[in-house]
Amino acid sequence: MEDNQGKPRRIPRSTARVVALPWSSGVPQIWALPDGSAWLSRNISLEVEQRRLFPWIAVFFGLGIVLFFQAEGRPALWAPVGAFTVCSAAALALRRKLAIFSAMIALAALFAGFSAGVIRARSVAAPALTHLVITPITGFIETIEDRETGKRLLLRVTGMKDVADADRPHRVRVSVRSGEGLSPGQLIVGTARLLPPPQAAWPGGYDFARDASFKGIGAVGSMVGQVRLIDSLEGPDWPLRLAARVDEARNALTERIASAIGGAAGGVGAALVTGKRGLIPEPTNDVLRGAGIYHIVSISGLHMVLAAGTFFWLARALLALAPGVALLWPVKKIAAVAAMIGATIYCIFSGSDVATERSLVMTLVMFGAVLVDRPALSIRNLSIAALIVLAREPEALLGPSFQMSFGAVAAMMALVPLMHRPKLEGAGGGIVARGVVWIGQALLGLVTTTLVASFATAPFAAYHFQSLNPYGLIGNALALPLVSLVVMPSAVLGVLAYPFGLDRPIWQVMGAAVSQVLDVSVWVGSFSGSTLVVPALGNTALVLLSLGLVLVSVPASALRWLAFVPAGAGLALAASPDRYDVFIDRDGAGAAIRGRSGQLSLVGRPSDFVAEQWLRADGDSRRADDGSLRQEAKCDAAGCVVAAAEGRWIAFVQDFAAFEEDCRRAAVIVTRLKAPPTCKASLVLDGDGLKERGAATIRFRPEAVELRSVRKGREVRAWSGAEPHRTEMSAAPERPRRAQPVPEQDFPEEDLQAQDEN
Repeated sequence: MEDNQGKPRRIPRSTARVVALPWSSGVPQIWALPDGSAWLSRNISLEVEQRRLFPWIAVFFGLGIVLFFQAEGRPALWAPVGAFTVCSAAALALRRKLAIFSAMIALAALFAGFSAGVIRARSVAAPALTHLVITPITGFIETIEDRETGKRLLLRVTGMKDVADADRPHRVRVSVRSGEGLSPGQLIVGTARLLPPPQAAWPGGYDFARDASFKGIGAVGSMVGQVRLIDSLEGPDWPLRLAARVDEARNALTERIASAIGGAAGGVGAALVTGKRGLIPEPTNDVLRGAGIYHIVSISGLHMVLAAGTFFWLARALLALAPGVALLWPVKKIAAVAAMIGATIYCIFSGSDVATERSLVMTLVMFGAVLVDRPALSIRNLSIAALIVLAREPEALLGPSFQMSFGAVAAMMALVPLMHRPKLEGAGGGIVARGVVWIGQALLGLVTTTLVASFATAPFAAYHFQSLNPYGLIGNALALPLVSLVVMPSAVLGVLAYPFGLDRPIWQVMGAAVSQVLDVSVWVGSFSGSTLVVPALGNTALVLLSLGLVLVSVPASALRWLAFVPAGAGLALAASPDRYDVFIDRDGAGAAIRGRSGQLSLVGRPSDFVAEQWLRADGDSRRADDGSLRQEAKCDAAGCVVAAAEGRWIAFVQDFAAFEEDCRRAAVIVTRLKAPPTCKASLVLDGDGLKERGAATIRFRPEAVELRSVRKGREVRAWSGAEPHRTEMSAAPERPRRAQPVPEQDFPEEDLQAQDEN
């Protein structure tokens, strides 16, 4: 600033500082900040210079999706679309004022994410069963997955007896014991035992029903008796015919690879190529999980990048053999196009699962940047990929696959500048010395990226799976070189040689490398404490740790240091988890109650799968068949009671005759029966209440009892010995009668793909 004589004039320190920020339109923008925020002003200026405001659009877009899934009922579409329009218009009108422009763009992105959720939910809305049915069913086979015993089918339903067309699910997933002679595209008929897709086993657990609804699956179960093929006059439509042909080809190649390699390695090798994991023995799955490397058998980002990289390298190497082509043609861009085509074919042939499609989008964005002479690896490209994925499938944001993959990549991109250091000179400059240095740098990069990815994904693993693999760094460091240098290149070459019938030797080479990977898994998994079961991470802790990851990944300036604030708070919450005292099954078939020993005790007959979900959420590594789980419960034919902390008794009632005594002595009554209205317990959760709420949990507080349920969320009830706090008031029976035995729950196999992918 100059005075009237044109001489520089000093600005007093008390005067507000004015910082000029560059703007894409060429018009300088002014961001006025108080004197005490010079550090913040300087770093915001750097963020704008580095174009780091754009990635925040993806962050706010995702926040809008989160808000959509928190909404009750069915949100209107006009509200978020209208808000998006207003914010976009305001941003356009005020584009010369950077602060206001940025705020409007952020709000527009938030409402765009909310709108995407509404549109997606309406586009996939389909009927779903609400109760158990056993009925004849007719439908086209969309996909077939081989299992160790039998097959699992995805049917597009064309007819279901005794179920109205308006209530008939569009798709059902059923298992068959044999399935010989079945192939995709066939029209079959048979009797099916179908259940509604199961909701979460506890509030915060994996919600299969939600995922099934977005896939159009309205029922799950099994075929009872014979399955017959029938002729169809019209036949399947062309999308189904195409999908059926692709799935049939996948099954044929899966069998080819598995037979060529043999054993568990054959099942793993086939899964790496076709995405069909049904032939992997369950003990092998456990070994891979224990070593922290199960992600290698789920086709996702790693496989897509390696496959695309192999196509890129092959195309570029072949073009380089012709000097005229190498000198005159854009070889790198041609190779990038070949890689994009190869990656797309690989995605289609491997089943086009959600994780695979997400990885394809990331890969296409990366090679697309090569075509326009932009850096392939950048936080901007990652943000574009996230926006595309979330706009197409907003529900992916809530799944571990999206969270872990994007979190790991974002954290590694934040580390890239730190890894760009001057290369070490080899001793004497000889070939051997340079080779040693190159190998050392490659190993250091592998260990560093694995360590960063492990830290970035640990909160999501603790939240979704309640497990950590502390030796995963060793397993990945030993297994990934084999996967990168031998397995995936062999997979690409084997697929190319498959039509010529010359692929068997290639699969055998691949199988030898896979066998080494399995040996590494067995060795690492044998370490004591290779898999740690930890208590489920709370929502607040996950949000804070996720915010810390965003702050360390998106900013390019010293604003990254702000990540320590939410990350520290999140770690503090994670270190002191607020465990539930009671877990209750969605149908009241059983419960897990914390006794005076501090551990959970099982009562009733919950399914083993549900019981182990409860135990893992509590950080308990015991299995459902562990005898110690029944020691603290005092049971008879009428039910069970468990002595909880502070002298409270929790009663699990299975017979009407037990209500009289248990309602007088117990603080909490849990039952699948209808409890009498005269019950004086502080909390009564009976069959009608469970039907309304679904699976529920209870926490005991000094002044109140906190009830959480899958369908109704959080409720707080004060302790009271005089007034019962009921979930459902119902009339008492005229006379006590014996209750029917509580049948063991027969849940369909839960979809563990999300966990397997990570």
